[in-house]
Amino acid sequence: INKRMKVLANDGISKSGIKALEKGGFEVITTKVAQEQVANYINSNDVSVLLVRSATKVRQDIIDNCPGLKIIGRGGVGMDNIDVDYARANGKHVINTPASSSESVAELVFAHLFNGVRFLHDSNRNMPLEGDSNFEGLKKAYANGIELRGKTLGIIGFGRIGQAVAKIALGLGMRVIAADKFLGKAEIKVDFYNGQFINVEILTEPMEDLFKHSDFITLHVPAQENGYVIDTAELNAMRDNVGIINASRGGIINEVALIEALDSGKVLFAGLDVFEEEPTPAVQVLMHPKISLTPHIGGATLEAQDRIGTELADQIISLLKVEL
Repeated sequence: INKRMKVLANDGISKSGIKALEKGGFEVITTKVAQEQVANYINSNDVSVLLVRSATKVRQDIIDNCPGLKIIGRGGVGMDNIDVDYARANGKHVINTPASSSESVAELVFAHLFNGVRFLHDSNRNMPLEGDSNFEGLKKAYANGIELRGKTLGIIGFGRIGQAVAKIALGLGMRVIAADKFLGKAEIKVDFYNGQFINVEILTEPMEDLFKHSDFITLHVPAQENGYVIDTAELNAMRDNVGIINASRGGIINEVALIEALDSGKVLFAGLDVFEEEPTPAVQVLMHPKISLTPHIGGATLEAQDRIGTELADQIISLLKVEL
């Protein structure tokens, strides 16, 4: 009898993912194994599939020491915590779920945008302290809000998440422009709840044009090998009072330059879900009154976790069926 293959979901997996895997004949282990024990655990428990999110790193030591490991899966998009090429060169399948969290990240981008244009991040800090003693003063401080409707959103990186952001922006009545090194245009299908939809074609343009025309800029690019995407020169090329959102990867914006631009008034506000120094972001960033902050939760919705679990399960089942 073929005994059930084991899947170690070391950073957790949704209930729907567990169900789908069990139905496919796998045993799912959700014990959290410490990083330095992972290889050992895989070997002593005869684990065939290792699933991670962003916490567990899958480097050469694990790949070299675990001959029985067939699949390494990342719940989410970026795979910077896995030595992907090395794993594949050593006969392991490496999979991820690029489509599963796009909508969640896109909605968080707009949570930060709305926060910024109406000062909610600052208002929510100050109302508990001064709401009863200085109501009129706070009212005055936050009275210069602006609407997103009719403004131009520049999206840098026009892959799945960038396109999901574009859909929301179009639904809000924003003008959308995009820059992408690898993509010339994209057709954005804006779906409505009642089955109606519209298609909008968006051509990408050079980054310098995007800086010139955007009221708000959001970044959706992978981790960079070298240098920042946004540094002092780029900030200077932007419009005055621009709002900047980064819910992609830390280290693509120079945070020192960003704070200077916020202090000088060049940048109106920033929304950051990711940081250069994760998991200990710079205190100047955390304390800044013009920055809306979240702790890297872009893809962390119940719906996305469900999709990630079932999407990983589908891929694992089809890959290992082929091998059996």
